[in-house]
Amino acid sequence: MKTPLWFPQSFFARTLWLVLIVVLFSKALTLVYLLMNEDVLVDRQYSHGVALTLRAYWAADEENRDKIAEAAGLIRVIGSGVPEGEQHWPYSEIYQRQMQAELGEDTEVRLRIHAPPALWVNAPSLGPGWLKVPLYPHPLRGQKIWNVLGWFLAIGLLSTASAWIFVRQLNQPLKRLVFAARQLGQGRSVRLPISDTPSEMAEVYRAFNQMAEDVEQAGRERELMLAGVSHDLRTPLTRLRLSLSLLDSDNELSDDMVRDIEDMDAILDQFLAFIRDGRDEPVEEVDLADLVREVVAPYNQPEERVRLCLEPIPPFPLRRVSLKRMLGNLIGNALHHAGKGVEVAAYVSGDESAPYVVLSVLDRGAGIDESELETIFNPFIRGDRARGGKGTGLGLAIVKRIAAQHGGNVELRNRSGGGIEARVRLPLGLLLPRNAV
Repeated sequence: MKTPLWFPQSFFARTLWLVLIVVLFSKALTLVYLLMNEDVLVDRQYSHGVALTLRAYWAADEENRDKIAEAAGLIRVIGSGVPEGEQHWPYSEIYQRQMQAELGEDTEVRLRIHAPPALWVNAPSLGPGWLKVPLYPHPLRGQKIWNVLGWFLAIGLLSTASAWIFVRQLNQPLKRLVFAARQLGQGRSVRLPISDTPSEMAEVYRAFNQMAEDVEQAGRERELMLAGVSHDLRTPLTRLRLSLSLLDSDNELSDDMVRDIEDMDAILDQFLAFIRDGRDEPVEEVDLADLVREVVAPYNQPEERVRLCLEPIPPFPLRRVSLKRMLGNLIGNALHHAGKGVEVAAYVSGDESAPYVVLSVLDRGAGIDESELETIFNPFIRGDRARGGKGTGLGLAIVKRIAAQHGGNVELRNRSGGGIEARVRLPLGLLLPRNAV
């Protein structure tokens, strides 16, 4: 939905409006409460009236005091007839402070809220003894304080809800940017809308869109270059292979040249596989255990060289061909360096809120130096001399890219006792949890 013209267009203006609206909203609710519930104001006025009545009583002569007491309902208490006062916040404090302010600091007050409600006042500055002043149930009711607390709690909750709505609106462009960055990192083409965003974020969106366009353009040029080179090299390689087939088949040099041509052809296949990273392949529900068995089957002919340790895994969305290519690269790399004793394991890990699949390929070949484990996934980087050999250095780069397209990651670990574990983690939900191990 497009932002209206009257709506603030910058983060500064929106934040200012947020503060003003929330503050004014809370003030309006407080004013509504004071208009609807005047208990505290009435209590102060009532205590002031009691103080005036007591002054009039003590200021009159003995003959008129009885008349004032009868008219006002005052009862003079002599001896120990004054009960202990009840503590009821805030009314007890209100009457105590009000009476002391009106009748002197030495004034004592006893207050009883429960029926029959009454007020006892001893004001030595006016006269000796206690006077009992009748009170009325309204507005002094015990549940009134809960009304006060309830109103202010409601005001706080409503103000918080209003602030949450505004802050959510402010954070929405940032969340959209984070989502778009993740989509771009997974190889998808994504652009951010500029028309309905704050002015500050509009500039960020423009920069992001320009960056995405540059990245995609560079990717297209790279793919075009690699595809052209790979295609153009296949023609002379085919001619060389045809020419060598016409030579003496017993020539040892010819056999070496044929092997070199086959290696070069395999290198070109790796380049083409790196170009065709599978981002356009449709996603489908796949049983990973069946897919692993399908990939491993050719490697176990005529004898078993790859052992399977598969646990039940629910089907989840995958790119079938890309995942087969990734698993084939890992198994082929393990067999190349270990010869045999390769193991493929798959299981579900994590808790119920964030489960993920772990796919591991383990071998007992030579390990890799710890300093090279982080950089070995970069294109054209091969392992150290312990696991070095022929190749382009694109196999693990392809594995990393395919895992990233599925929202997962891949990691190489040196095993205790020798060998390497290539561990791929794929999310069963939307995101891979941060604590995935």
